[in-house]
Amino acid sequence: MKDLFPVLHVLGLLLMFFALAMGVPWAFSWWFADGVMLAYPLSMMITLACGVSLWRGFGQFSRELHPRHGVMLVTSTWVVLPLFAALPLLLAFSLLQQPLTFTHAYFEAVSGLTTAGSTVLSGLDALPVSVNIWRTFLQWVGGMGILVLAVAVLPLLGMGGSQLFKAEVAGPVKDTKLTPRMAETAKGLWKIYSVMSVACFLAYWACGMTPLDALMHMFTTASLGGLSPHDASFAYFDSVPLELVAMFFMLLASCNFALYFIAVRKGSVQVFWRDAEMRATMTALLGGGLLVSLLLWVKGVYAPLTALRLGMFHVISVASTTGYASVDFLQWPVFAPVLMLLLSGVATSAGSTGGGIKMVRLVILVQQALHEVRRLAHPRMVQPVTLGQRVVEPRTIFAVLAFMLVYGGSILVLGMVLLATDLDPVTAFSIVIASINCMGPALGQVGPASNYAVLSDFQIWVCTFAMVLGRLELLSLMALLTPSFWRR
Repeated sequence: MKDLFPVLHVLGLLLMFFALAMGVPWAFSWWFADGVMLAYPLSMMITLACGVSLWRGFGQFSRELHPRHGVMLVTSTWVVLPLFAALPLLLAFSLLQQPLTFTHAYFEAVSGLTTAGSTVLSGLDALPVSVNIWRTFLQWVGGMGILVLAVAVLPLLGMGGSQLFKAEVAGPVKDTKLTPRMAETAKGLWKIYSVMSVACFLAYWACGMTPLDALMHMFTTASLGGLSPHDASFAYFDSVPLELVAMFFMLLASCNFALYFIAVRKGSVQVFWRDAEMRATMTALLGGGLLVSLLLWVKGVYAPLTALRLGMFHVISVASTTGYASVDFLQWPVFAPVLMLLLSGVATSAGSTGGGIKMVRLVILVQQALHEVRRLAHPRMVQPVTLGQRVVEPRTIFAVLAFMLVYGGSILVLGMVLLATDLDPVTAFSIVIASINCMGPALGQVGPASNYAVLSDFQIWVCTFAMVLGRLELLSLMALLTPSFWRR
Protein backbone atom coordinates (compact mmCIF):
# COMPACT_ATOMS: atom_id res chain seq x y z
CA MET A 1 0.00 0.00 0.00
CA LYS A 2 3.04 2.30 0.30
CA ASP A 3 2.89 2.62 -3.49
CA LEU A 4 -0.30 4.59 -2.94
CA PHE A 5 1.45 7.40 -1.01
CA PRO A 6 3.32 9.02 -3.96
CA VAL A 7 0.11 8.71 -5.95
CA LEU A 8 -1.83 10.62 -3.29
CA HIS A 9 0.94 13.24 -3.28
CA VAL A 10 0.53 13.90 -7.02
CA LEU A 11 -3.26 13.67 -6.75
CA GLY A 12 -3.07 16.58 -4.32
CA LEU A 13 -1.31 18.63 -7.01
CA LEU A 14 -4.01 17.78 -9.53
CA LEU A 15 -6.72 18.83 -7.08
CA MET A 16 -5.02 22.20 -6.57
CA PHE A 17 -4.99 22.79 -10.33
CA PHE A 18 -8.59 21.63 -10.54
CA ALA A 19 -9.58 24.10 -7.82
CA LEU A 20 -8.19 26.90 -9.99
CA ALA A 21 -10.33 25.69 -12.90
CA MET A 22 -13.43 26.51 -10.85
CA GLY A 23 -12.50 30.14 -11.28
CA VAL A 24 -13.85 29.97 -14.85
CA PRO A 25 -17.55 29.45 -13.93
CA TRP A 26 -17.06 31.76 -10.92
CA ALA A 27 -16.05 34.61 -13.25
CA PHE A 28 -19.09 34.03 -15.48
CA SER A 29 -21.38 33.81 -12.45
CA TRP A 30 -20.05 37.14 -11.18
CA TRP A 31 -20.30 38.82 -14.61
CA PHE A 32 -23.86 37.65 -15.33
CA ALA A 33 -25.02 37.80 -11.67
CA ASP A 34 -26.81 34.49 -12.12
CA GLY A 35 -27.53 33.97 -8.43
CA VAL A 36 -25.21 31.02 -7.71
CA MET A 37 -21.86 32.78 -7.40
CA LEU A 38 -21.33 31.53 -3.84
CA ALA A 39 -21.20 27.91 -5.07
CA TYR A 40 -17.82 28.32 -6.77
CA PRO A 41 -15.60 29.91 -4.09
CA LEU A 42 -16.92 27.38 -1.56
CA SER A 43 -16.17 24.50 -3.93
CA MET A 44 -12.79 25.99 -4.73
CA MET A 45 -11.83 26.28 -1.05
CA ILE A 46 -12.88 22.70 -0.29
CA THR A 47 -11.01 21.33 -3.30
CA LEU A 48 -7.94 23.44 -2.63
CA ALA A 49 -7.87 22.42 1.03
CA CYS A 50 -8.03 18.73 0.14
CA GLY A 51 -5.36 19.16 -2.51
CA VAL A 52 -2.97 20.99 -0.22
CA SER A 53 -3.54 18.40 2.51
CA LEU A 54 -2.62 15.54 0.18
CA TRP A 55 0.29 17.42 -1.38
CA ARG A 56 1.87 18.37 1.94
CA GLY A 57 0.79 15.30 3.90
CA PHE A 58 2.46 12.88 1.49
CA GLY A 59 5.27 15.19 0.34
CA GLN A 60 7.93 12.95 1.85
CA PHE A 61 6.94 10.21 -0.63
CA SER A 62 7.67 12.33 -3.70
CA ARG A 63 9.64 10.28 -6.23
CA GLU A 64 9.74 9.09 -9.85
CA LEU A 65 6.49 7.38 -10.78
CA HIS A 66 6.60 3.82 -12.09
CA PRO A 67 4.04 2.04 -14.32
CA ARG A 68 1.95 0.80 -11.39
CA HIS A 69 1.84 4.36 -10.02
CA GLY A 70 0.61 5.56 -13.39
CA VAL A 71 -2.26 3.06 -13.37
CA MET A 72 -3.23 4.00 -9.82
CA LEU A 73 -3.04 7.74 -10.45
CA VAL A 74 -4.98 7.70 -13.71
CA THR A 75 -7.73 5.58 -12.19
CA SER A 76 -7.96 7.51 -8.94
CA THR A 77 -8.03 10.80 -10.85
CA TRP A 78 -11.04 9.84 -12.94
CA VAL A 79 -12.82 8.58 -9.80
CA VAL A 80 -11.88 11.36 -7.37
CA LEU A 81 -11.99 14.48 -9.58
CA PRO A 82 -15.71 14.05 -10.36
CA LEU A 83 -16.38 14.13 -6.60
CA PHE A 84 -15.05 17.67 -6.51
CA ALA A 85 -16.49 18.56 -9.93
CA ALA A 86 -19.92 17.69 -8.53
CA LEU A 87 -19.58 20.20 -5.67
CA PRO A 88 -20.42 23.33 -7.73
CA LEU A 89 -23.45 21.54 -9.17
CA LEU A 90 -24.75 20.45 -5.75
CA LEU A 91 -24.21 23.90 -4.21
CA ALA A 92 -25.64 25.76 -7.22
CA PHE A 93 -28.82 23.70 -7.28
CA SER A 94 -29.08 24.10 -3.51
CA LEU A 95 -28.95 27.88 -3.91
CA LEU A 96 -31.61 27.61 -6.61
CA GLN A 97 -33.69 25.48 -4.22
CA GLN A 98 -33.95 22.77 -6.84
CA PRO A 99 -33.43 19.10 -5.96
CA LEU A 100 -30.26 17.43 -7.23
CA THR A 101 -29.11 14.18 -5.67
CA PHE A 102 -25.48 13.24 -5.20
CA THR A 103 -25.99 10.35 -7.65
CA HIS A 104 -27.13 12.72 -10.39
CA ALA A 105 -24.45 15.32 -9.61
CA TYR A 106 -21.63 12.74 -9.68
CA PHE A 107 -23.00 11.22 -12.90
CA GLU A 108 -23.08 14.67 -14.52
CA ALA A 109 -19.50 15.35 -13.41
CA VAL A 110 -18.23 11.98 -14.67
CA SER A 111 -20.07 12.53 -17.94
CA GLY A 112 -18.33 15.88 -18.31
CA LEU A 113 -14.79 14.83 -17.47
CA THR A 114 -14.97 11.61 -19.51
CA THR A 115 -16.51 13.59 -22.42
CA ALA A 116 -19.41 11.14 -22.54
CA GLY A 117 -22.01 13.88 -22.94
CA SER A 118 -24.78 12.02 -21.11
CA THR A 119 -27.00 14.13 -18.86
CA VAL A 120 -29.69 13.75 -16.24
CA LEU A 121 -30.60 17.45 -16.27
CA SER A 122 -33.50 19.04 -18.09
CA GLY A 123 -34.54 22.67 -18.44
CA LEU A 124 -31.00 23.48 -19.55
CA ASP A 125 -31.98 26.77 -21.19
CA ALA A 126 -33.22 28.06 -17.82
CA LEU A 127 -30.12 27.05 -15.84
CA PRO A 128 -27.72 29.76 -14.62
CA VAL A 129 -25.08 30.60 -17.20
CA SER A 130 -22.24 29.52 -14.93
CA VAL A 131 -23.73 26.04 -14.43
CA ASN A 132 -23.78 25.40 -18.17
CA ILE A 133 -20.28 26.90 -18.47
CA TRP A 134 -19.04 24.46 -15.81
CA ARG A 135 -20.72 21.45 -17.44
CA THR A 136 -19.24 22.21 -20.85
CA PHE A 137 -15.86 23.39 -19.54
CA LEU A 138 -15.44 20.04 -17.77
CA GLN A 139 -15.62 18.36 -21.15
CA TRP A 140 -12.99 20.64 -22.63
CA VAL A 141 -10.64 19.90 -19.72
CA GLY A 142 -11.30 16.17 -19.97
CA GLY A 143 -10.94 16.15 -23.73
CA MET A 144 -7.20 15.88 -23.88
CA GLY A 145 -6.96 14.54 -20.35
CA ILE A 146 -6.00 16.35 -17.20
CA LEU A 147 -3.09 14.00 -16.73
CA VAL A 148 -1.54 14.93 -20.07
CA LEU A 149 -1.46 18.51 -18.78
CA ALA A 150 0.06 17.23 -15.56
CA VAL A 151 2.82 15.53 -17.55
CA ALA A 152 3.97 18.98 -18.61
CA VAL A 153 4.12 20.15 -14.98
CA LEU A 154 5.51 17.15 -13.08
CA PRO A 155 9.07 17.36 -14.49
CA LEU A 156 9.28 20.94 -13.19
CA LEU A 157 8.70 19.50 -9.72
CA GLY A 158 11.37 16.82 -10.09
CA MET A 159 8.98 14.02 -11.03
CA GLY A 160 8.99 12.46 -14.49
CA GLY A 161 5.69 12.04 -16.25
CA SER A 162 6.48 9.38 -18.85
CA GLN A 163 4.51 6.61 -17.13
CA LEU A 164 1.49 8.87 -16.67
CA PHE A 165 1.49 9.76 -20.34
CA LYS A 166 1.56 6.10 -21.36
CA ALA A 167 -1.27 5.27 -18.94
CA GLU A 168 -3.45 8.15 -20.12
CA VAL A 169 -2.96 8.34 -23.90
CA ALA A 170 -5.47 6.22 -25.79
CA GLY A 171 -4.62 3.34 -28.07
CA PRO A 172 -2.34 0.30 -28.15
CA VAL A 173 0.75 2.05 -29.53
CA LYS A 174 1.95 4.44 -26.83
CA ASP A 175 5.71 4.09 -26.72
CA THR A 176 6.62 6.27 -29.69
CA LYS A 177 7.79 9.60 -28.33
CA LEU A 178 7.00 12.65 -30.42
CA THR A 179 9.72 14.62 -28.65
CA PRO A 180 12.60 13.44 -26.46
CA ARG A 181 10.80 14.66 -23.34
CA MET A 182 7.24 13.75 -22.44
CA ALA A 183 6.65 17.20 -20.98
CA GLU A 184 7.38 18.78 -24.36
CA THR A 185 5.01 16.31 -25.99
CA ALA A 186 2.21 17.15 -23.58
CA LYS A 187 2.73 20.88 -24.09
CA GLY A 188 2.73 20.42 -27.85
CA LEU A 189 -0.53 18.46 -27.79
CA TRP A 190 -2.17 21.06 -25.58
CA LYS A 191 -1.06 23.86 -27.89
CA ILE A 192 -2.64 22.09 -30.86
CA TYR A 193 -5.80 21.40 -28.85
CA SER A 194 -5.98 25.06 -27.79
CA VAL A 195 -5.44 26.42 -31.31
CA MET A 196 -8.14 24.09 -32.65
CA SER A 197 -10.47 25.23 -29.87
CA VAL A 198 -9.94 28.93 -30.62
CA ALA A 199 -10.56 28.32 -34.34
CA CYS A 200 -13.74 26.42 -33.52
CA PHE A 201 -14.99 29.23 -31.27
CA LEU A 202 -14.36 31.88 -33.93
CA ALA A 203 -16.07 29.78 -36.62
CA TYR A 204 -19.18 29.25 -34.48
CA TRP A 205 -19.30 32.95 -33.66
CA ALA A 206 -18.82 33.99 -37.29
CA CYS A 207 -21.65 31.67 -38.41
CA GLY A 208 -24.29 33.09 -36.09
CA MET A 209 -23.87 31.81 -32.53
CA THR A 210 -23.69 34.29 -29.69
CA PRO A 211 -20.20 34.47 -28.13
CA LEU A 212 -21.50 32.57 -25.08
CA ASP A 213 -23.06 29.78 -27.15
CA ALA A 214 -19.96 29.66 -29.35
CA LEU A 215 -17.75 29.25 -26.28
CA MET A 216 -19.80 26.46 -24.74
CA HIS A 217 -20.23 24.56 -27.99
CA MET A 218 -16.53 24.95 -28.72
CA PHE A 219 -15.82 23.29 -25.36
CA THR A 220 -17.93 20.28 -26.32
CA THR A 221 -16.98 20.07 -30.01
CA ALA A 222 -13.19 20.09 -29.63
CA SER A 223 -13.52 17.52 -26.84
CA LEU A 224 -16.05 15.42 -28.80
CA GLY A 225 -18.23 15.66 -25.69
CA GLY A 226 -21.55 16.86 -27.05
CA LEU A 227 -23.12 18.49 -23.99
CA SER A 228 -25.22 21.51 -24.93
CA PRO A 229 -26.65 24.38 -22.89
CA HIS A 230 -29.95 23.86 -24.75
CA ASP A 231 -32.46 21.06 -24.28
CA ALA A 232 -32.93 20.94 -28.06
CA SER A 233 -29.17 20.52 -28.62
CA PHE A 234 -28.27 21.60 -32.18
CA ALA A 235 -31.94 21.80 -33.19
CA TYR A 236 -32.01 25.05 -31.17
CA PHE A 237 -30.08 26.77 -33.98
CA ASP A 238 -31.50 25.02 -37.08
CA SER A 239 -28.56 26.36 -39.08
CA VAL A 240 -26.76 24.64 -41.95
CA PRO A 241 -23.57 26.77 -41.58
CA LEU A 242 -23.31 25.90 -37.88
CA GLU A 243 -23.80 22.21 -38.61
CA LEU A 244 -21.05 22.39 -41.24
CA VAL A 245 -18.71 24.01 -38.72
CA ALA A 246 -19.55 21.33 -36.17
CA MET A 247 -18.93 18.53 -38.69
CA PHE A 248 -15.60 20.02 -39.75
CA PHE A 249 -14.23 20.29 -36.23
CA MET A 250 -15.66 16.94 -35.13
CA LEU A 251 -13.77 15.37 -38.03
CA LEU A 252 -10.58 17.19 -37.00
CA ALA A 253 -10.92 16.13 -33.36
CA SER A 254 -11.56 12.52 -34.38
CA CYS A 255 -8.03 12.22 -35.75
CA ASN A 256 -4.84 11.45 -33.86
CA PHE A 257 -3.50 14.71 -32.43
CA ALA A 258 0.01 13.32 -32.78
CA LEU A 259 -0.41 13.67 -36.55
CA TYR A 260 -1.02 17.42 -36.18
CA PHE A 261 2.02 17.63 -33.93
CA ILE A 262 4.23 15.87 -36.48
CA ALA A 263 2.75 17.85 -39.39
CA VAL A 264 3.55 21.15 -37.65
CA ARG A 265 7.11 20.08 -36.80
CA LYS A 266 7.81 18.83 -40.33
CA GLY A 267 5.84 21.57 -42.09
CA SER A 268 4.06 19.00 -44.26
CA VAL A 269 0.55 17.55 -44.39
CA GLN A 270 1.63 14.37 -46.17
CA VAL A 271 1.73 12.60 -42.82
CA PHE A 272 -2.08 12.57 -42.77
CA TRP A 273 -2.54 10.69 -46.05
CA ARG A 274 0.21 8.20 -45.23
CA ASP A 275 -1.43 7.19 -41.93
CA ALA A 276 -3.55 4.04 -42.31
CA GLU A 277 -5.65 4.80 -39.25
CA MET A 278 -6.40 8.32 -40.48
CA ARG A 279 -7.63 7.00 -43.82
CA ALA A 280 -9.79 4.38 -42.09
CA THR A 281 -11.25 6.97 -39.70
CA MET A 282 -12.27 9.32 -42.50
CA THR A 283 -13.69 6.40 -44.50
CA ALA A 284 -15.83 5.28 -41.57
CA LEU A 285 -17.14 8.75 -40.72
CA LEU A 286 -17.74 10.08 -44.22
CA GLY A 287 -18.70 6.73 -45.75
CA GLY A 288 -21.11 6.02 -42.92
CA GLY A 289 -22.64 9.47 -43.35
CA LEU A 290 -23.17 8.96 -47.06
CA LEU A 291 -24.68 5.51 -46.48
CA VAL A 292 -27.21 6.78 -43.93
CA SER A 293 -28.01 9.79 -46.14
CA LEU A 294 -28.71 7.46 -49.06
CA LEU A 295 -30.92 5.30 -46.84
CA LEU A 296 -32.96 8.31 -45.66
CA TRP A 297 -33.47 9.39 -49.27
CA VAL A 298 -34.32 5.94 -50.65
CA LYS A 299 -36.76 5.27 -47.81
CA GLY A 300 -38.47 8.58 -48.50
CA VAL A 301 -37.78 10.01 -45.04
CA TYR A 302 -36.33 13.26 -46.42
CA ALA A 303 -35.67 15.01 -49.72
CA PRO A 304 -32.16 14.44 -51.13
CA LEU A 305 -30.46 17.58 -49.75
CA THR A 306 -32.14 17.29 -46.34
CA ALA A 307 -31.19 13.61 -46.17
CA LEU A 308 -27.56 14.50 -46.94
CA ARG A 309 -27.51 17.28 -44.36
CA LEU A 310 -29.06 15.31 -41.51
CA GLY A 311 -27.45 11.98 -42.37
CA MET A 312 -23.92 13.37 -42.50
CA PHE A 313 -24.33 15.53 -39.40
CA HIS A 314 -25.74 12.82 -37.17
CA VAL A 315 -23.41 10.04 -38.31
CA ILE A 316 -20.34 12.22 -37.78
CA SER A 317 -21.73 13.42 -34.44
CA VAL A 318 -22.62 9.99 -33.05
CA ALA A 319 -19.78 7.99 -34.63
CA SER A 320 -17.22 10.50 -33.32
CA THR A 321 -18.77 10.00 -29.84
CA THR A 322 -19.87 13.65 -29.70
CA GLY A 323 -23.61 13.08 -29.52
CA TYR A 324 -25.10 16.32 -30.87
CA ALA A 325 -28.57 15.91 -32.37
CA SER A 326 -30.89 18.15 -34.35
CA VAL A 327 -33.69 15.57 -34.83
CA ASP A 328 -34.80 12.41 -33.02
CA PHE A 329 -32.89 9.89 -35.13
CA LEU A 330 -34.65 7.00 -33.35
CA GLN A 331 -37.58 7.78 -35.66
CA TRP A 332 -35.42 6.87 -38.67
CA PRO A 333 -35.29 3.34 -40.15
CA VAL A 334 -33.73 1.17 -37.44
CA PHE A 335 -30.62 0.43 -39.53
CA ALA A 336 -29.43 4.04 -39.19
CA PRO A 337 -29.33 4.47 -35.37
CA VAL A 338 -27.91 0.96 -34.88
CA LEU A 339 -25.16 1.62 -37.44
CA MET A 340 -24.32 4.95 -35.76
CA LEU A 341 -24.14 3.29 -32.33
CA LEU A 342 -21.79 0.60 -33.67
CA LEU A 343 -19.61 3.17 -35.42
CA SER A 344 -19.22 5.07 -32.14
CA GLY A 345 -17.11 2.15 -30.94
CA VAL A 346 -14.53 2.22 -33.73
CA ALA A 347 -14.65 5.42 -35.79
CA THR A 348 -12.26 7.68 -33.84
CA SER A 349 -8.50 7.44 -33.93
CA ALA A 350 -6.18 6.63 -31.05
CA GLY A 351 -4.77 9.86 -29.68
CA SER A 352 -8.00 11.74 -30.47
CA THR A 353 -10.48 13.14 -27.96
CA GLY A 354 -13.03 10.46 -28.89
CA GLY A 355 -13.99 7.27 -27.11
CA GLY A 356 -14.53 3.66 -28.13
CA ILE A 357 -11.99 0.98 -28.97
CA LYS A 358 -10.24 3.28 -31.49
CA MET A 359 -9.82 2.67 -35.21
CA VAL A 360 -6.22 1.47 -34.92
CA ARG A 361 -7.36 -1.61 -32.99
CA LEU A 362 -9.95 -2.42 -35.63
CA VAL A 363 -7.35 -2.02 -38.39
CA ILE A 364 -4.98 -4.38 -36.56
CA LEU A 365 -7.75 -6.93 -36.01
CA VAL A 366 -8.77 -6.85 -39.67
CA GLN A 367 -5.16 -7.22 -40.76
CA GLN A 368 -4.70 -10.16 -38.41
CA ALA A 369 -7.90 -11.81 -39.65
CA LEU A 370 -6.78 -11.45 -43.27
CA HIS A 371 -3.38 -12.80 -42.29
CA GLU A 372 -4.97 -15.94 -40.82
CA VAL A 373 -7.17 -16.40 -43.90
CA ARG A 374 -4.11 -16.21 -46.18
CA ARG A 375 -2.29 -18.73 -43.98
CA LEU A 376 -5.05 -21.27 -44.62
CA ALA A 377 -4.20 -21.19 -48.32
CA HIS A 378 -0.42 -20.81 -47.83
CA PRO A 379 0.58 -22.43 -44.50
CA ARG A 380 4.27 -21.64 -44.92
CA MET A 381 3.76 -18.01 -45.81
CA VAL A 382 5.71 -15.51 -43.70
CA GLN A 383 3.98 -12.16 -43.90
CA PRO A 384 3.80 -10.08 -40.69
CA VAL A 385 0.87 -7.85 -39.83
CA THR A 386 1.68 -4.25 -40.74
CA LEU A 387 0.22 -0.88 -39.88
CA GLY A 388 1.20 1.41 -42.71
CA GLN A 389 4.92 0.77 -43.23
CA ARG A 390 5.46 -0.50 -39.69
CA VAL A 391 5.37 -4.12 -38.58
CA VAL A 392 2.99 -4.72 -35.67
CA GLU A 393 4.66 -6.70 -32.90
CA PRO A 394 2.95 -9.92 -31.75
CA ARG A 395 2.61 -8.54 -28.20
CA THR A 396 0.64 -5.60 -29.59
CA ILE A 397 -1.70 -7.98 -31.43
CA PHE A 398 -2.18 -10.01 -28.25
CA ALA A 399 -2.91 -6.80 -26.32
CA VAL A 400 -5.52 -5.79 -28.89
CA LEU A 401 -7.16 -9.24 -28.72
CA ALA A 402 -7.20 -9.05 -24.91
CA PHE A 403 -8.70 -5.56 -25.06
CA MET A 404 -11.46 -6.69 -27.41
CA LEU A 405 -12.26 -9.62 -25.13
CA VAL A 406 -12.55 -7.31 -22.12
CA TYR A 407 -14.56 -4.79 -24.16
CA GLY A 408 -17.09 -7.39 -25.29
CA GLY A 409 -17.20 -9.02 -21.87
CA SER A 410 -17.80 -5.69 -20.14
CA ILE A 411 -20.72 -4.87 -22.42
CA LEU A 412 -22.21 -8.31 -21.86
CA VAL A 413 -21.83 -8.29 -18.05
CA LEU A 414 -23.00 -4.71 -17.50
CA GLY A 415 -25.86 -5.20 -19.96
CA MET A 416 -27.00 -8.28 -18.05
CA VAL A 417 -26.79 -6.35 -14.79
CA LEU A 418 -29.15 -3.74 -16.23
CA LEU A 419 -31.45 -6.44 -17.56
CA ALA A 420 -31.70 -7.74 -13.99
CA THR A 421 -33.20 -4.36 -13.05
CA ASP A 422 -36.06 -5.00 -15.52
CA LEU A 423 -34.75 -2.57 -18.12
CA ASP A 424 -35.67 -3.55 -21.67
CA PRO A 425 -32.86 -5.20 -23.71
CA VAL A 426 -32.50 -2.44 -26.31
CA THR A 427 -32.11 0.28 -23.69
CA ALA A 428 -29.93 -1.85 -21.40
CA PHE A 429 -27.30 -2.84 -23.94
CA SER A 430 -27.35 0.41 -25.90
CA ILE A 431 -26.71 2.59 -22.83
CA VAL A 432 -23.85 0.33 -21.79
CA ILE A 433 -22.32 0.62 -25.28
CA ALA A 434 -22.89 4.38 -25.32
CA SER A 435 -21.38 4.77 -21.84
CA ILE A 436 -18.29 2.65 -22.48
CA ASN A 437 -17.78 4.45 -25.78
CA CYS A 438 -18.28 7.80 -23.95
CA MET A 439 -20.85 8.72 -26.57
CA GLY A 440 -24.01 9.95 -24.79
CA PRO A 441 -27.40 9.29 -26.42
CA ALA A 442 -28.37 5.64 -26.85
CA LEU A 443 -31.37 3.71 -28.13
CA GLY A 444 -34.66 2.79 -26.49
CA GLN A 445 -35.68 4.98 -23.56
CA VAL A 446 -32.47 7.06 -23.60
CA GLY A 447 -32.42 8.54 -27.09
CA PRO A 448 -31.69 12.09 -28.28
CA ALA A 449 -35.21 13.19 -27.31
CA SER A 450 -34.75 11.97 -23.73
CA ASN A 451 -31.97 11.72 -21.15
CA TYR A 452 -30.62 9.48 -18.41
CA ALA A 453 -32.98 10.87 -15.76
CA VAL A 454 -35.47 8.13 -16.72
CA LEU A 455 -33.12 5.57 -15.12
CA SER A 456 -33.06 4.51 -11.47
CA ASP A 457 -30.16 5.46 -9.20
CA PHE A 458 -28.67 1.96 -9.44
CA GLN A 459 -28.88 2.02 -13.24
CA ILE A 460 -27.20 5.43 -13.27
CA TRP A 461 -24.33 4.09 -11.12
CA VAL A 462 -23.85 1.24 -13.59
CA CYS A 463 -23.61 3.78 -16.42
CA THR A 464 -21.22 5.91 -14.35
CA PHE A 465 -18.94 2.92 -13.83
CA ALA A 466 -19.13 2.15 -17.56
CA MET A 467 -18.09 5.72 -18.46
CA VAL A 468 -15.04 5.58 -16.18
CA LEU A 469 -14.23 2.12 -17.51
CA GLY A 470 -14.41 3.36 -21.10
CA ARG A 471 -12.40 6.50 -20.43
CA LEU A 472 -9.63 4.40 -18.87
CA GLU A 473 -9.79 2.05 -21.88
CA LEU A 474 -10.86 -0.86 -19.68
CA LEU A 475 -7.53 -2.49 -18.93
CA SER A 476 -6.17 0.18 -16.55
CA LEU A 477 -9.15 -0.12 -14.22
CA MET A 478 -9.32 -3.88 -14.63
CA ALA A 479 -5.65 -4.16 -13.65
CA LEU A 480 -6.29 -2.14 -10.52
CA LEU A 481 -9.15 -4.45 -9.52
CA THR A 482 -7.07 -7.64 -9.76
CA PRO A 483 -5.52 -9.00 -6.50
CA SER A 484 -2.17 -9.63 -8.24
CA PHE A 485 -1.76 -5.87 -8.83
CA TRP A 486 -1.46 -5.32 -5.07
CA ARG A 487 0.99 -8.15 -4.42
CA ARG A 488 4.72 -7.56 -4.26
